[in-house]
Amino acid sequence: MTLFYILLVTFAGGLASVTIAAMLTVGLLSRIVKHLVSLSAGVLLSTALLHVLPEAFESGADPHNLFLALLGGLMFFFLLEKAELYRHTHHHEGDGHHHHHHFDREQAGRGGLSVLVGDSIHNFCDGIIIAAAFLADHHLGWVTAMAIVAHEIPQEVGDYIVLLNAGFSRRKALFFNAVSGMAAVLGGLVGYFLVGPWQQLFPYLLVAASSSFVYVAVADLIPQLQRRLPWKDTALQLLWLGVGIVFVLMVVGGKHSH
Repeated sequence: MTLFYILLVTFAGGLASVTIAAMLTVGLLSRIVKHLVSLSAGVLLSTALLHVLPEAFESGADPHNLFLALLGGLMFFFLLEKAELYRHTHHHEGDGHHHHHHFDREQAGRGGLSVLVGDSIHNFCDGIIIAAAFLADHHLGWVTAMAIVAHEIPQEVGDYIVLLNAGFSRRKALFFNAVSGMAAVLGGLVGYFLVGPWQQLFPYLLVAASSSFVYVAVADLIPQLQRRLPWKDTALQLLWLGVGIVFVLMVVGGKHSH
């Protein structure tokens, strides 16, 4: 029954977090279209720096090796984006791709593939965490699963917005977010059968996941905000960056849930 619980929770949890995030985001889209880049940058940076990276560094792994993994992750996503640029031409409104309103060539983001890879790694790690918790105690497993779903919601909101900004239609963004959410099921299986040997690698997987969030926010989203604007628009950018950070802090509680 333990394996059944792990598969059930990881599958349902992955779908639930993506669905709730999509519902929240659809409501946000009609009101704050031009502020989505600022919001998602705040969400991704705070998720990486206030939750995922601290969890990795508190694991007891060598900090020098973790920083090396972080550097390697940033370089990997730099090269991944280079490959993406070679195969992808940015789209704009009226090209038949049904982008969200106000999407144009200037706004087109390049972080879609990077954030999907990083989110999949993070979900895979969450699956391992859930499996380890259930193997220790079923009650702990259920509590851990609920905490993970809670902290996934703001992250999925940020990912969903990044995909829209990268030129995905709403349907495609939701689909690929759901697919990346299913990596938690694979992580649950791996955790159930191989939780012991994987424990030493787990912090490095977390660092690899966080490197994608940092890279997309710093290399793709924030540069889009770096333009000369009236002071009111600049204040709104800072406000929505802050909203993204506070959103993560409220859901995660400002500390690790697992």
